[in-house]
Amino acid sequence: MENWPYKSLPDMLKQNAIAFKDKIAIAYKKGGGITKFTYEDFYKFTLMVSRGLKKLGINPKDKVAILSETRPMWSLADFGIMNIGAIVVPIYHTNTPEQIAYIINHSEARAIFVSDKTQYLKLLEVKDQIPSIEFVIAHDRFLGDKKLSLITFYQVSEISEPLTQNEQKEIESYIDSIDIEDTFTIIYTSGTTAEPKGVELTHKNLISNIYYINKKAKDLINSNDVFLTFLPFSHILGRADSYYLPLAYGSQIAFAESIEKIADNILEFKPTIIVTVPRLLEKIYSKILDSVHHASNFKKNLFHAALTIAKQYIDAKYVNKNLTSNLELKYKIFDKLVFSKVREKLGLVNFKTFVSGGAPLEIEVNKFFWGLGIKVLEGFGLTETSPVLCVNTFDKIKFGSVGTLIENTQVKVAPDGELLFKGPQITKGYYKAPDLNKEAFDEDGFFKTGDIGKVDEEGFIYITDRKKELIVTAGGKNIAPAPIENALKLSKYISNAYVYGDRKPYLVALVTMNIERVLEFAKENHLHYFDIADLSKNQNILDLFKAEIESVNKTLARYETIKKFSILPHDFSIEGGELTPTLKLKRRIIYKKYMDKIECLYTEEGNCFSC
Repeated sequence: MENWPYKSLPDMLKQNAIAFKDKIAIAYKKGGGITKFTYEDFYKFTLMVSRGLKKLGINPKDKVAILSETRPMWSLADFGIMNIGAIVVPIYHTNTPEQIAYIINHSEARAIFVSDKTQYLKLLEVKDQIPSIEFVIAHDRFLGDKKLSLITFYQVSEISEPLTQNEQKEIESYIDSIDIEDTFTIIYTSGTTAEPKGVELTHKNLISNIYYINKKAKDLINSNDVFLTFLPFSHILGRADSYYLPLAYGSQIAFAESIEKIADNILEFKPTIIVTVPRLLEKIYSKILDSVHHASNFKKNLFHAALTIAKQYIDAKYVNKNLTSNLELKYKIFDKLVFSKVREKLGLVNFKTFVSGGAPLEIEVNKFFWGLGIKVLEGFGLTETSPVLCVNTFDKIKFGSVGTLIENTQVKVAPDGELLFKGPQITKGYYKAPDLNKEAFDEDGFFKTGDIGKVDEEGFIYITDRKKELIVTAGGKNIAPAPIENALKLSKYISNAYVYGDRKPYLVALVTMNIERVLEFAKENHLHYFDIADLSKNQNILDLFKAEIESVNKTLARYETIKKFSILPHDFSIEGGELTPTLKLKRRIIYKKYMDKIECLYTEEGNCFSC
């Protein structure tokens, strides 16, 4: 067996509290300034949380839930639970009371951390359905209705009572007794197609993944790095790669205030690495193009001339491998004149890379960022794989792929195109679900991802779609909707898109508006409208979107083209139920929510103007 650098995640923090004692582990905005914890302080604080949980009767193997947004106290609660060998059960803060009750009951959680009164009130709605919960620990101080046993985070940690040597030794004895094969968390999938499944992950799953990721990246990550963290810790991508990964190498974790304030937070924290999902990159891409659109003619022409050279440079260097010194010189000149200014404006001067996962990234968007001198490394994994299975690197990249395997990981392709993997990062199985576990692995112990893909002759892996999300038309054609949706989202007028056509004669789409650009179009064309809903039905807007969709249709096979569409007056959102916390489409929910609108597009009367 590999000689892992740590035997558990708490052991990792314990060692690094010594190795990186005075370096900053965590930074976040508070009031008008930035609050920081050193590695030693952070570790000591987690021990204080562990002390409080022990006094409350939490024991090794007990389950403790965390219902919270991504924030510093999430990580303190997380390690506070893990330090004593208990098991963390994260719950998305966007979940409904009923979903929360299901996870609590299925996991048999004895206690739960909540971020604020909003989350506490959700628990109150289902308090009679969650008998296993003995107490609720509130991150924030608030006056709550104590129908559930409620205590504050500060009361649990007893922050005013310094940790004694004996107390530290006692908790560290628990840390030392944790086995690398022990389960440290049960993560419930978002349940977009069925009831959530509890994925059991072990310390070995995460420790091996952290180790092999940086090894593949040739020690890219070090103690001088700053990670800007905003993804939900309830999801494995954010938790593993923008939280545990930096802590493993002495890097600093800077917590973004919110997704809306990421642009400001980048300027304030000056991160070197950001783990993200494609939606953020798509938004930055649109913002840059919007900024260029409103610039003077001179600046606009200069940028597009630079972009033309950048596209040629990226293709020549990374795709065709035929870069000439003349093209390289032209690119360097434009980089100094144009792209360096863009990076400076964005706050990405000393930036190393975006690491993108969770969904496919459009090739054009990826090449755009590389052309700007902002590298994006796309990888692939699932909750069940801790998460990374493969990733592109600076010296080994193919656009459109999700890279090559990390060390000690195997892949094979089933006859139907499904990708199967085997490695130390793969889950031990689903909690209390023996039947699911039998279905999840093949006879050789390979995990069935449910993703359709291929592996080329150089070992690069390509994901074409989710097996369950493939559209099978009435004519028997198999169509992956994601690439079509991604192409539609490249339009400056389209914010999001959902393609449908299962067992239907043709494909249709629901599209949402990029409000700023559509309003600008309406103003330029002197359109009269009452509100956004009225604007979405305006004939000029419908014609505009029809033209945008037709331009995408020209790049598709005939059976893949969008025949009819409907414009929604609002974007898809997590709050609206259409998106997962990592901003992926909840296809089943979207169909159910907009079924009348979608089915209307299949009637003789239905067209893009009436549905």
